[in-house]
Amino acid sequence: MGTAGNSSVNAKLVLLGDMGAGKSSLVIRFVRGQFLEFQESTIGAAFFAQTLTVGDTAVKFEIWDTAGQERYHSLAPMYYRGAAAAIIVYDMTSAESFEKAKKWVQELQKQGNPNMVTALAGNKCDLEDKRKVQTEEARTYAEENGLFFMETSAKTAINVNDIFYEIAKRLPQAQPAQQPAGVVLTNTSAERSQASSCCS
Repeated sequence: MGTAGNSSVNAKLVLLGDMGAGKSSLVIRFVRGQFLEFQESTIGAAFFAQTLTVGDTAVKFEIWDTAGQERYHSLAPMYYRGAAAAIIVYDMTSAESFEKAKKWVQELQKQGNPNMVTALAGNKCDLEDKRKVQTEEARTYAEENGLFFMETSAKTAINVNDIFYEIAKRLPQAQPAQQPAGVVLTNTSAERSQASSCCS
C-alpha cells in the first residue's frame, strides 16, 4: 500500500449494512491491520482514510463507516450522496443481515450516485459452521443487481484488502463528476460482476 504514483484519485467510499455485520471491523482491518474481538457500535459514522496504489495511480479512499442501528438510518444519505463507491456488508451467519443488505442495495439504486462502484461483502466467512447465507445465493443476487461480490473475514483478513483493491481498480477509469464529491465511471458497460468466495 504505497502512495507513489503518477496520478491520484480521491474517492469517497461508504460502508452500509446492519448493526453487527462487521463494517467497522472490515475498515479497521484494512486501514490498521488490526482486529478487535469486541468492537463497540459506531455512533453516527466514523471516518478513515487509506491510500492504495493501482498501477501508476494512487487511490486515496475517504471512508465513511456508517452506524448500523435503525435510529441512525436517516443520516445515511448524507454519507452515500456523492460517494464514488460503497461496500454493503452483511453477516453470512445471519439471514436477517442479508435481507437488510438487500434494502441498502435498493436504497442506493434509487438515491445513490448511479455510477457508484458497489460491492457486496459477505463478512464473517471464518464462521463456516454457522453459515446461514449460501455463497451462490449471494453471488446470484449480486450479479442480478450489478454488484461485485466477495466473502470476507475481518478476523482472519481473508479478502479484506482484495475488496478495497478491486474497488480501487475500477475507479481510475473514472472522471471527476460535476460535483467534486463523486466520481463517474466512463465505461460502466465494461463492468463485469466478479464473484469471489473465500470459503469454497
